[in-house]
Amino acid sequence: MSISQLTINQFRNIEAAALTPAGGLNLIYGANGSGKTSVLEAIWFLGLGRSFRSNQAQRVIQYEQEQLTLFCRIGEQDKVGLRRTRQGDVTIKVNGDKPEKVAELAKLLPLQLITPESFALLLDGPKARREYIDWGAFHSDPHFHLIWARSRRLLKQRNQLLRAQADDRQIAIWDQQFAHYSNELTERRRAWVNSLNGVLEGIIGKFLPNAQVRVSFSQGWDSKTPIEQILKQQLQRDKQLGYTVSGPHKADLRLRVNNIPVQDVLSRGQLKLLVCALKIAQGVLLSQQHRKQCIYLVDDLASELDSEKRTLLLQQLEQTGSQVFVTAIDPEQLAMISWQRMFHVEQGRINTTDS
Repeated sequence: MSISQLTINQFRNIEAAALTPAGGLNLIYGANGSGKTSVLEAIWFLGLGRSFRSNQAQRVIQYEQEQLTLFCRIGEQDKVGLRRTRQGDVTIKVNGDKPEKVAELAKLLPLQLITPESFALLLDGPKARREYIDWGAFHSDPHFHLIWARSRRLLKQRNQLLRAQADDRQIAIWDQQFAHYSNELTERRRAWVNSLNGVLEGIIGKFLPNAQVRVSFSQGWDSKTPIEQILKQQLQRDKQLGYTVSGPHKADLRLRVNNIPVQDVLSRGQLKLLVCALKIAQGVLLSQQHRKQCIYLVDDLASELDSEKRTLLLQQLEQTGSQVFVTAIDPEQLAMISWQRMFHVEQGRINTTDS
């Protein structure tokens, strides 16, 4: 699965651009502020209907323009188009039809993003790591999204009842459903993490041969106690706090070296390699399970990596057989690899150059 055609209009500083990417390694290079990251952002926008750089979607519309339009052809058959106005109106078409949910885009265009901010996966709270788990489970299990969505709705309803100081018996009725979907969600998350470990171990071994990284799944409550019992035992405290303390919304992926959190042991360069290993492993597992390739978007690959580590990372990306888009300021920084296609970006204008 790869993007065979990409069209960008009125997006950031790109007024109009049409790209024909290669199915393998694509390099997008140019000076800071030229618009190279905007190409990755446009692909991300097509796959998820939002930006990875800003929560204010209207900011991605080019200055003094009323709307942006994006289009891509995936392989030879599928076509995705998106239009967004400054008023917030969004029109999405997949093969000429409107999808019922944005999740349909994510299924059609599975994306992996690696940026200098990807450190958040390891350095920030558990939310980013839950999202990492849920990406994999979403793409591997056709029932996962429905269970995940119902669990979120039930949690929201329970928290509303807690804040309203509702009767314990009323909350207990909701707890039965919440417990059921909590267990369903947790089992699917756990199954995916277990399937990931074999793939991940091999990749981490290549990136960090001297660090024995251990990856484990934390479900969000004491694994020795049923969630039904936890909810009952903690009900009065939950009512005092106004929210549910324990549950699948507290799940986490724990990464340790000698039982010490990786962020306390590894250097920044090693942490970046570990994040890359985690992202690559997701795509490899997707390919193994469903013979489906994800697309890797790698922004500023040269940041904090020496030449040897850059080469290692690019070789691992190439070996996935997936389509890869990499941005860099200077192509000489990444001259150690044979690029299938190269694009030079200058002041929002994109030109194909010799690879």
